[in-house]
Amino acid sequence: MTSPSSSFWNTASREAMKSGMFVAKVYCFLHVTTNYLGFMAYAYGPSMIPTLHPSGNMLLAERISKRYQKPSRGDIVVIRSPENPNKTPIKRVVGVEGDCISFVIDPVKSDESQTIVVPKGHVFVQGDYTHNSRDSRNFGPVPYGLIQGRVLWRVWPFQDFGPLGPTPT
Repeated sequence: MTSPSSSFWNTASREAMKSGMFVAKVYCFLHVTTNYLGFMAYAYGPSMIPTLHPSGNMLLAERISKRYQKPSRGDIVVIRSPENPNKTPIKRVVGVEGDCISFVIDPVKSDESQTIVVPKGHVFVQGDYTHNSRDSRNFGPVPYGLIQGRVLWRVWPFQDFGPLGPTPT
């Protein structure tokens, strides 16, 4: 025969276990989704004007294509910064492996240009607003391994909600 207090504790422990399992399932779902399928990225600053607003954008990026195909010219990608791994800038791919890229090193200060060949396993990324962008002109070509995902959609600001596909460069 069970006492009323032990019945209460049995019921409470069962409910706690159910709740704990639900929380664990939600956490696992979110972990798999954000680490393997897609994620939300926040972009702010002037480096991608006119494509992105300098005051801030919420973007939907996917991680699947980086596993099965190489980035293409014109793709907007989220990268892990080669200079500061805590930052994830958003830039446009302007050159893929084997491309010969000529660029002005610092368009604000001079018109000195440089030409490089993008090495195998790398991409050359650049902000759309080259006068105010820290990109491959500063830190060199980016290895594929630092690409976190490809941007698909702008989610916020809502009036500009929609796809952000590649544009010719």
